[in-house]
Amino acid sequence: MADSTTRFGFVAFAETWNGRLAMLGFVIGLGTELLTGQGILSQIGLG
Repeated sequence: MADSTTRFGFVAFAETWNGRLAMLGFVIGLGTELLTGQGILSQIGLG
């Protein structure tokens, strides 16, 4: 488990996980919007 490469900052590993989590958040937000019939801003009281 001793890996000498860094996994923080603007490296491919971090950017890959950032993209994956962003896509997951987008899909969850879209699904929530479809199930409730309200936009995301309306759900949190801003719209």
